Amino acid sequence: MVNLTQYSHGAGCGCKIAPAVLDGILQSSIEMPHDSRLIVGNASKDDAAVYDLGDGTGIVSTTDFFMPIVDDPVDFGRIASVNAISDVYAMGGRPMMAIAILGWPIDTVPVEAAQLVLEGARMACMDAGIPLAGGHSIDSPEPIFGLAVTGRVNLSHLKTNTGARLGDVLFLTKPLGIGILTTAQKKGILAPEHAARARDVMCQLNRAGETFGTLPYVHAMTDVTGFGLLGHLLELCEGANLSSELVADAVPLIDRVALLGYLEQKSFPGGTTRNFNSYGHHVSELSETHKYLFCDPQTSGGLLVSVDPLHVDAFQAEAIAMGLGNLQPIGRMIANGGKRVEVR
Repeated sequence: MVNLTQYSHGAGCGCKIAPAVLDGILQSSIEMPHDSRLIVGNASKDDAAVYDLGDGTGIVSTTDFFMPIVDDPVDFGRIASVNAISDVYAMGGRPMMAIAILGWPIDTVPVEAAQLVLEGARMACMDAGIPLAGGHSIDSPEPIFGLAVTGRVNLSHLKTNTGARLGDVLFLTKPLGIGILTTAQKKGILAPEHAARARDVMCQLNRAGETFGTLPYVHAMTDVTGFGLLGHLLELCEGANLSSELVADAVPLIDRVALLGYLEQKSFPGGTTRNFNSYGHHVSELSETHKYLFCDPQTSGGLLVSVDPLHVDAFQAEAIAMGLGNLQPIGRMIANGGKRVEVR
């Protein structure tokens, strides 16, 4: 059996370049031509680009890829694909088709494993109801896989990470802890009873985002991935020019006892520290535990949703109807204060 994580230095969305470094990379002196029909682009830190088709709908375009987050090739293909498709759902859109991105170390990892990665991708695409319509591959030093995904959105249903309003209530649709558990797996200390916990969370499509897009009382939405909960919450705050209050004990975790046990064994991704170093100055004082939990890079994490406080009950009912369970508020949007995120 091939253990894919042994062939890569990083894992999943923990491979992401740190926010502060990425900001420097994106600096440019070249002024791109203005296109009035590009309604979501580089001007904001959204999950995907959106191009107005002129008929009340827009094309949603995104790409996401990374190195193995799990050892099993089929699971790797599924997770990478679900993660990429999530960007379309996070905009309130519906995915239409996907193109595969594959880098494979032909001389060190059996090509049969790459075939299984693609099988996992096909499973995820079938679950989302879209074709895997093609792709591109290269011989690379480490395994890499992901998708470029095209979707469509009714522009009246478009959700960005800039629309949060003062007083909005915050919800998270998946529990945290993926980076901690997958690092434990990579280090060989993951208990057998925890082996499937992170995988099952990562393989869950964020299909609810398409429905949330139709709800006028949902004001903003993004998915929580490599920058951790705090990093993506900061993007919501900056986009709306507001601050937020996060209730630490209300944030859902995959298994609090297990996660704390692995943290005691120093099982956390390198991306956690890079994340905190990039944006920790925007966050109120954190305990060490909360830092490692809330800056933990999530791969195929949940949707972070900003909801009108007058419609919390209706939102919770919609979440239950879509199989997400009884979601509870994790915080709220507040007026600008000393820090962008106040952790209580």
